[in-house]
Amino acid sequence: MHSTRHCDNCGKLVAILIPPGDNRPRHVCHACGRIQYQNPKVVCGCIPIWQSRILLCKRAIEPKYGLWTLPAGFMENDETIWQGAARETMEEAGAEITDQTLYRVYSLPRANQVYIMFRAMLTGEKNYAAGTESLAVRLFTEDEIPWDEIAFRVIHRTLKSYFADRKTGNFAIISEDIE
Repeated sequence: MHSTRHCDNCGKLVAILIPPGDNRPRHVCHACGRIQYQNPKVVCGCIPIWQSRILLCKRAIEPKYGLWTLPAGFMENDETIWQGAARETMEEAGAEITDQTLYRVYSLPRANQVYIMFRAMLTGEKNYAAGTESLAVRLFTEDEIPWDEIAFRVIHRTLKSYFADRKTGNFAIISEDIE
Protein backbone atom coordinates (compact mmCIF):
# COMPACT_ATOMS: atom_id res chain seq x y z
CA MET A 1 0.00 0.00 0.00
CA HIS A 2 1.38 3.39 -0.97
CA SER A 3 1.81 5.97 1.72
CA THR A 4 -0.91 8.60 1.74
CA ARG A 5 -0.60 10.96 4.66
CA HIS A 6 -3.22 13.59 4.01
CA CYS A 7 -6.81 13.53 2.83
CA ASP A 8 -7.29 14.68 -0.76
CA ASN A 9 -10.62 16.20 0.29
CA CYS A 10 -9.89 18.19 3.48
CA GLY A 11 -6.11 17.93 3.95
CA LYS A 12 -6.26 16.32 7.42
CA LEU A 13 -4.15 13.31 8.36
CA VAL A 14 -5.43 9.89 7.38
CA ALA A 15 -5.19 6.56 9.19
CA ILE A 16 -4.96 3.04 7.81
CA LEU A 17 -7.95 0.96 8.85
CA ILE A 18 -10.56 -1.37 7.44
CA PRO A 19 -13.68 0.74 6.85
CA PRO A 20 -17.08 -0.73 7.84
CA GLY A 21 -18.34 -3.02 5.08
CA ASP A 22 -14.88 -3.31 3.46
CA ASN A 23 -12.42 -6.20 3.57
CA ARG A 24 -9.01 -4.55 3.33
CA PRO A 25 -7.02 -1.75 4.91
CA ARG A 26 -7.59 1.69 3.37
CA HIS A 27 -6.37 5.21 4.04
CA VAL A 28 -9.34 6.85 5.79
CA CYS A 29 -9.69 10.44 6.94
CA HIS A 30 -10.96 10.68 10.52
CA ALA A 31 -12.00 14.30 9.99
CA CYS A 32 -14.29 13.96 6.93
CA GLY A 33 -14.56 10.17 6.56
CA ARG A 34 -13.32 10.08 2.99
CA ILE A 35 -11.61 6.86 1.88
CA GLN A 36 -8.45 7.48 -0.15
CA TYR A 37 -8.73 4.63 -2.65
CA GLN A 38 -5.53 3.60 -4.37
CA ASN A 39 -6.03 1.82 -7.67
CA PRO A 40 -3.69 0.51 -10.37
CA LYS A 41 -2.41 2.84 -13.08
CA VAL A 42 -3.26 2.04 -16.69
CA VAL A 43 -0.37 2.08 -19.16
CA CYS A 44 -1.25 2.30 -22.88
CA GLY A 45 1.20 1.59 -25.64
CA CYS A 46 1.73 -0.03 -28.98
CA ILE A 47 3.98 -1.89 -31.35
CA PRO A 48 4.38 0.61 -34.21
CA ILE A 49 4.91 -1.45 -37.37
CA TRP A 50 6.36 -0.47 -40.73
CA GLN A 51 6.47 -3.45 -43.07
CA SER A 52 8.67 -6.04 -41.29
CA ARG A 53 10.18 -3.58 -38.81
CA ILE A 54 8.99 -2.12 -35.54
CA LEU A 55 9.73 1.24 -33.96
CA LEU A 56 11.52 1.36 -30.61
CA CYS A 57 12.38 4.35 -28.43
CA LYS A 58 15.58 4.76 -26.41
CA ARG A 59 14.53 6.18 -23.04
CA ALA A 60 15.68 9.68 -22.05
CA ILE A 61 14.07 9.42 -18.60
CA GLU A 62 14.24 7.20 -15.55
CA PRO A 63 13.51 4.51 -14.86
CA LYS A 64 15.70 2.60 -17.29
CA TYR A 65 17.39 5.63 -18.87
CA GLY A 66 19.20 4.69 -22.10
CA LEU A 67 17.39 1.40 -22.66
CA TRP A 68 14.97 0.60 -25.47
CA THR A 69 11.20 0.31 -25.18
CA LEU A 70 7.98 0.46 -27.12
CA PRO A 71 6.15 3.78 -26.91
CA ALA A 72 3.87 3.52 -23.87
CA GLY A 73 2.86 5.53 -20.85
CA PHE A 74 0.19 6.32 -18.33
CA MET A 75 -3.31 6.89 -19.62
CA GLU A 76 -4.62 10.40 -19.00
CA ASN A 77 -8.03 11.40 -17.74
CA ASP A 78 -10.62 12.04 -20.45
CA GLU A 79 -9.03 9.76 -23.05
CA THR A 80 -9.67 6.24 -24.29
CA ILE A 81 -7.06 3.50 -24.24
CA TRP A 82 -6.80 3.92 -28.03
CA GLN A 83 -6.19 7.65 -27.70
CA GLY A 84 -3.67 7.06 -24.91
CA ALA A 85 -1.60 4.68 -27.02
CA ALA A 86 -1.67 7.06 -30.01
CA ARG A 87 -0.74 10.04 -27.81
CA GLU A 88 2.15 8.20 -26.18
CA THR A 89 3.43 7.12 -29.61
CA MET A 90 3.33 10.74 -30.79
CA GLU A 91 4.95 12.08 -27.60
CA GLU A 92 7.76 9.54 -27.40
CA ALA A 93 8.36 8.74 -31.06
CA GLY A 94 6.86 11.65 -33.00
CA ALA A 95 4.94 9.03 -34.93
CA GLU A 96 1.35 8.83 -36.11
CA ILE A 97 -0.28 5.41 -36.12
CA THR A 98 -3.33 3.87 -37.76
CA ASP A 99 -5.14 0.54 -37.64
CA GLN A 100 -4.75 0.00 -33.90
CA THR A 101 -5.62 -3.54 -32.85
CA LEU A 102 -5.78 -4.67 -29.23
CA TYR A 103 -2.98 -7.17 -28.70
CA ARG A 104 -2.03 -7.79 -25.05
CA VAL A 105 -3.31 -6.92 -21.61
CA TYR A 106 -0.88 -7.46 -18.75
CA SER A 107 -1.59 -7.25 -15.03
CA LEU A 108 1.44 -6.25 -12.97
CA PRO A 109 0.16 -6.52 -9.38
CA ARG A 110 3.51 -5.72 -7.73
CA ALA A 111 3.77 -2.48 -9.72
CA ASN A 112 0.03 -1.74 -9.38
CA GLN A 113 -0.19 -1.35 -13.15
CA VAL A 114 -2.23 -2.70 -16.05
CA TYR A 115 -0.55 -2.57 -19.48
CA ILE A 116 -2.74 -2.42 -22.58
CA MET A 117 -0.71 -2.94 -25.73
CA PHE A 118 -1.86 -2.54 -29.32
CA ARG A 119 -0.46 -3.43 -32.71
CA ALA A 120 -0.52 -0.39 -34.99
CA MET A 121 0.75 0.70 -38.38
CA LEU A 122 3.04 3.68 -38.84
CA THR A 123 1.75 6.21 -41.35
CA GLY A 124 5.14 6.36 -43.09
CA GLU A 125 8.64 4.94 -43.06
CA LYS A 126 10.27 8.26 -42.12
CA ASN A 127 7.42 9.74 -40.06
CA TYR A 128 9.06 9.56 -36.63
CA ALA A 129 11.47 11.51 -34.45
CA ALA A 130 12.64 11.35 -30.85
CA GLY A 131 10.34 13.18 -28.44
CA THR A 132 11.41 14.74 -25.16
CA GLU A 133 11.28 11.37 -23.37
CA SER A 134 13.42 9.60 -25.99
CA LEU A 135 17.12 9.83 -26.82
CA ALA A 136 16.53 8.13 -30.17
CA VAL A 137 13.89 6.24 -32.14
CA ARG A 138 14.61 3.62 -34.74
CA LEU A 139 13.00 0.93 -36.85
CA PHE A 140 14.29 -2.57 -36.09
CA THR A 141 13.94 -5.94 -37.77
CA GLU A 142 13.55 -8.89 -35.42
CA ASP A 143 17.25 -9.77 -35.81
CA GLU A 144 18.31 -6.21 -34.94
CA ILE A 145 16.36 -5.91 -31.66
CA PRO A 146 18.82 -5.13 -28.81
CA TRP A 147 17.32 -7.81 -26.52
CA ASP A 148 19.79 -7.18 -23.69
CA GLU A 149 18.91 -3.48 -23.74
CA ILE A 150 15.10 -3.70 -23.47
CA ALA A 151 13.95 -1.55 -20.56
CA PHE A 152 11.07 -3.54 -19.08
CA ARG A 153 10.12 -7.19 -18.77
CA VAL A 154 6.58 -6.46 -20.03
CA ILE A 155 8.01 -4.89 -23.20
CA HIS A 156 10.39 -7.82 -23.69
CA ARG A 157 7.44 -10.22 -23.38
CA THR A 158 5.32 -8.14 -25.78
CA LEU A 159 8.08 -8.15 -28.40
CA LYS A 160 8.76 -11.89 -28.07
CA SER A 161 5.03 -12.63 -28.37
CA TYR A 162 4.66 -10.35 -31.39
CA PHE A 163 7.50 -11.97 -33.33
CA ALA A 164 6.26 -15.49 -32.47
CA ASP A 165 2.72 -14.56 -33.54
CA ARG A 166 3.98 -12.94 -36.73
CA LYS A 167 5.47 -16.28 -37.79
CA THR A 168 2.04 -17.95 -37.51
CA GLY A 169 -0.07 -14.98 -38.57
CA ASN A 170 -2.29 -15.54 -35.49
CA PHE A 171 -2.45 -12.40 -33.34
CA ALA A 172 -4.84 -13.49 -30.59
CA ILE A 173 -5.71 -11.04 -27.83
CA ILE A 174 -4.16 -12.47 -24.67
CA SER A 175 -4.25 -11.37 -21.05
CA GLU A 176 -1.35 -12.36 -18.78
CA ASP A 177 -0.14 -11.69 -15.26
CA ILE A 178 3.47 -10.68 -14.76
CA GLU A 179 4.63 -11.20 -11.20
